[in-house]
This record gives sequence, structure tokens and C-alpha cells, in this order.
Amino acid sequence: MADRVLIAGASGYAGALAARLVARHPALELAAVTSRSDVGKPLSALYPHHRVDSVLEELDVDGPHGEVQAAIVAYPHGAAAPTVAALRARGVKVIDLSADFRLRSLETYEQWYVEHTAPELLAGAVYGLPERYREQLRGAELVANPGCFPTAAILALAPLGPYLEDVVIDAKTGVSGAGRAATDASHFVSVTENVKPYKTAGTHRHTPEIEQELVVSGAATGLTVSFTPHLLPLDQGELLSCYLRLADGAPPAADLLREAYAEERWVDVVDGPPGVRDVRETNRCVLHAARDERTGRTSVFAAIDNLWKGTSSQAIQNLNLMLGHDEQAGLS
Repeated sequence: MADRVLIAGASGYAGALAARLVARHPALELAAVTSRSDVGKPLSALYPHHRVDSVLEELDVDGPHGEVQAAIVAYPHGAAAPTVAALRARGVKVIDLSADFRLRSLETYEQWYVEHTAPELLAGAVYGLPERYREQLRGAELVANPGCFPTAAILALAPLGPYLEDVVIDAKTGVSGAGRAATDASHFVSVTENVKPYKTAGTHRHTPEIEQELVVSGAATGLTVSFTPHLLPLDQGELLSCYLRLADGAPPAADLLREAYAEERWVDVVDGPPGVRDVRETNRCVLHAARDERTGRTSVFAAIDNLWKGTSSQAIQNLNLMLGHDEQAGLS
């Protein structure tokens, strides 16, 4: 019997794609899709290309929506935690796409985000990067899906963790990373034929998430990351250029990456710099490393699709592990 899955917040880009992937999954059943703003509309009316005709409902955790086996919650930070807590209280396994359970430190979360309304769940949340936490994800009850930038950054840098001395990340992303509600900064007339940085001077909220996971991977406690994202005139896709100083005697970065991901289905280490078209609408992360002998710096480049491996297809990869299915199911 297929596991029944709820998508809460299915009217956003990430939730809608998650609904599409669940609906086509061989071992999952799309039980319901909910929305806080588009109740009564078929999801296919908002996103015809996903071809999911389920009608968006108002979330009712105390009713049928609390009786599913698993849920993907696609709410913004702060709004997700109460819904996650309500679903967990009913025994539903949850993947949260917000930042509400990614940071292990409550103090750090509240410094960068808002007051946390379900801090009691933090200790039991598993960080949802399968290439780093696969065994913990098997059978997990609550998974914090990584942010799209941290997904690419951690896959690119974690194998180098013990050797990292200085990290500068220049990140570029398509406008879907800003969400469905257009702002002046992500509006077509602002983005087209333009490239501009945002959240400069170390203010992007993904920074502590990246630092947290690099320290876990062996980087020195207190390592600080300089991280600046840029908005590109693309609908989706993400490219990170990471400029590093590695400790004396460090093995070549390409060798460390190839060794770390030799058995990974969705991470490829290639001989030339990747582009976002290489990974569009896939669960892949493509990496390339090169050393500049003149400056002594190492560059690592990472390309992902921010809506797929950066969000929704990674959520399905995690869901497969949580529910005991083939990790590649629904993603091949």
C-alpha cells in the first residue's frame, strides 16, 4: 500500500513541485494539497505544467490531514514550526522546507530569524542532506530540508572541511529562489538583462547554516564564511563559485571530492566548470575544483537546480529514506 503524503503550502513553487513529484512517485499517494491563499483552486490552474489536478484545501490537521503517513511543509520560516509541531503530535512524519529546524542552536536561529515556537523539536530534527546524513535519515520522524544555497555549498565544501582556512562564496540564483510573491527586487523589469547582489555584508540567513555544517564536517570551530548571493535573469538554477585557502599539505580538492562522492548517484565531479543547464529539473549537483598555482587559492564550483536538488526533489530523496523506499524512487 502506498504511503499517503500531504503537501502543506502547495501553492508556492517548492510545494507545487513537491506535489508533482509525489503524484508521480511509484510508492507514494498524494493525499491532499493545501494552501493558505488559493483554497478551492486546482493546483493545475496555478501550475499547468505540473499536471496535478488536486484541489487546494484549507489545512485541517485535526481532521483528515492529520491521518497521513507523511507531510511536506512548504511554509516560510516562522510559519512552519506550529504546523510541523501539530503534525508531529499526531504521529505524522514531516519534512520541513523552511529554516525552522535547520539550525541546531536555538540562540542562533532566533538571532537570524524569529522567536521559535517549537524549540522542543530542534534536538530531534535531522538535517536533510542525504549525502552527509543518510543513516540518520533512515526512519527519521522530522527532517529539516536544507536551503538551496547551503545544499550546493555543503556538497562542494564539506569533503574539504578539515583543510579549510578561508571561504568566500559567490552565489548566483534564478528568481524562483525568491518565492512566488514577486518583490521589486525579483520583478521581471528589475531582473531582466541585469545581475545584482543582495543580502550583502554577511546578512544572508543561509550563512550560519553553511558555517554550522562545515564545522560538523571538520572545519575549525569559529570558521567564518563570506557569502554573497546574486540574482540572475533566470527562472531557476543556481551556481556557486567558492574561493578557498586550504591548509598546507591538503590533498587536491578534486581528489577529495571524487573520493567523497564516488558512490553517490546524484553528485558528479567533472573535469570542467558546470553550468545551470547541466542540472535543470534534476536532483543532480555537479562539482568542479581547480587550483590557481599563482595565488595558491582553490576554486570549487557547484551547480544545482534550486527548486529540485535545492528544495523539492531533495525532499523526495529524504522522504524515500524516511519511509524505507528506494532512495532513487520517483527521481530517476
